Parts: sequence; C-alpha cells; structure tokens
Amino acid sequence: MATTAAQKPPAAASASPAHQGRPWHHTHRFQLSTIVMLVVLYAIFLIGDTRTYTSFDIYRSFMISIPFFGIMALAATYIVTLGEIDLSFPSIYGLAGWVFSIVYVHTDSFLIALVLCLMVGALGGLINGLLVTKLGIPSIVATIGTMFLWRGLVNVLTEGKGIPLSSITSSPLHPLFTGQLFGLIPAQFLWFLAFAIVLGLVYKRHRFGSHVLFVGDNAASARMMGINVDRVKIQCFILLGVCAAFSSVLLLNQMLFFWATTGEGYLLTTLAAVFIGGTSVFGGKGTMIGTFVGVLIIASLEPGIIAIGLTGFWTQFIYGLLITISVAIYAHMVRRGG
Repeated sequence: MATTAAQKPPAAASASPAHQGRPWHHTHRFQLSTIVMLVVLYAIFLIGDTRTYTSFDIYRSFMISIPFFGIMALAATYIVTLGEIDLSFPSIYGLAGWVFSIVYVHTDSFLIALVLCLMVGALGGLINGLLVTKLGIPSIVATIGTMFLWRGLVNVLTEGKGIPLSSITSSPLHPLFTGQLFGLIPAQFLWFLAFAIVLGLVYKRHRFGSHVLFVGDNAASARMMGINVDRVKIQCFILLGVCAAFSSVLLLNQMLFFWATTGEGYLLTTLAAVFIGGTSVFGGKGTMIGTFVGVLIIASLEPGIIAIGLTGFWTQFIYGLLITISVAIYAHMVRRGG
C-alpha cells in the first residue's frame, strides 16, 4: 500500500508559504466535508424518526458502542497515514480478549488480566511491524496472514466455547469501564474521548506525529532527515495492537461474556471511519478530527437506517457508498487544490 515519491508531492510542499496563506476553510476542507456529511445524515434520521432521535437513550447507546471500534479507528489513522494497512487488528482484539477472560477467571485479578491483555496486543502489533519492516512483506499481505493466524489460534484455544465473566462486576475496577459520569455519560465514551485527545495531540503536535506524516509522504526522504522509519512503523503497529486489546476489555466488561468470535465485524467499520474521515489512502496526509467524525457517522448508520424504515441489509451498501463518495471527494479536492 505504500507509494513512491513520484506519486505525490513531497511533505515540504504542505509547509510552503502559499499553502500557509490559504483560508482556514480551505486547509480544513476535508474535515468540513465530513462534518457536513454527519449533519446531513443526522438530519435525515431525525426527520425519519423524530421520536427516537430526540430521546437521549439512543445517544447513550451510541456512546457505549462507539469505543468498541472507535479507539481502533484513531490508532488505525496512524497506520493509514504511513501508507500501510492492518487487517489483523480484529483478530488481535479476539486473542487479547481471550487472554483477559481466561486470566481473570483463573486469577480473579482484573489488573493482571488487563496488563497481560495489553501485552498480547502489543506483541501482535510488534509481529506485524517486524514482518513489514524487517522482512519487507507488504503490510496488506503480512496482516492477512496474521489475521487468520490469531483468529485460528483463538478458535483452537477456545474450541468455539465462550467464557462467562459475570463475576467481573465485583471487581473495584469494573466501574471504571462501565460506569456513568453524572448518570449520563458512559465511561466507555470517556475512554474514547481520552484516547481521541491524546492521540490527536500526538498526531498534530508531537514530534512522533510529524515523523508519521513524513514517513507516509516519502519514506526515503524521511530516512535522509534522520528519522528511523522502521521504528516509526513498528511503533504504529504496536499502538493499534494495544488499542485493539484495550477495546476488547471495554467490550467484555460491558457484555460480561467472551465469544470465540469477539472482534469479528469491526474491520469494515473501523477502516470505514478512517477513510470517511479523510485520511489519504496514499499516506502522508490524515486527520484525527475527520476520523473522530467518521466514527460518529459509522456508529449512527445501522440504527439510523433501521429508524427510517429500511432493513439492516442496507448497512454494508451504505458503508460502501459513503467510503466511495468520501474517497472521490478527497481525490477531487486534491486535484483542485493540492
């Protein structure tokens, strides 16, 4: 998925005086187009089912379910910005979730289970990063392999059986993952906001975020600047693995049960949020705000589709339609304004 320098302008071009002198709405046009899409969708849903969309209950439901894939979308923005792709994170999600479940059942320690779960996520990401950087395997090929590897391992370990986690409600740490602030805002959404703020600031303001953008734009030039390209890529894969593991903990604390299929179904929704948000499929450009809004769009689609009277069978079609429209808008804007 990585591209050559000849396929796009160097990163330095984005820092030119002409670019810096452009109006705010021009430099943030990708984010604005995503926000407009969100507003239009909610307007349609509100008109289609006013009673449901004027009730706080549906928004509380959104806030609980969004973090289960939204945190991964934030981390996946780093991977896509690099010009890479990771298809294995739903399988890491499942494997890390199994580790959390089995360790908690046998130790009755939430903290130990959490730490080992995150370590498994980091290990899964590390293996992906090493396959891509040290063996030179294209990320799409490497992560297809690990996707089946980790999911297959979960199936072997569980033999398709689930693990009940009802006893986890007695843990003093459980409310940190399922409680509500002022009885209104679910803890899951607060975690999502925390990840969004931290990862957004790192992406936009920290040196590491700048390195990700430089590597995604032109890896050869980044090396000449002294950036350790391999390390940046490995760290981004580890980040996504850890975020997948943490997301699984949020899900398991909510559902109180582990299934062998845990994590399946989040691949499309996670990547759709990134691409709808306006992160370039070619690497070198991305927007965390766009991904955040993209997550809100994806989370609202299925219930919104049902609310306006369509069946759930329309969901994937509309996912695909929105991704196609978003990529087309992105390509058009780049062609017009660079």
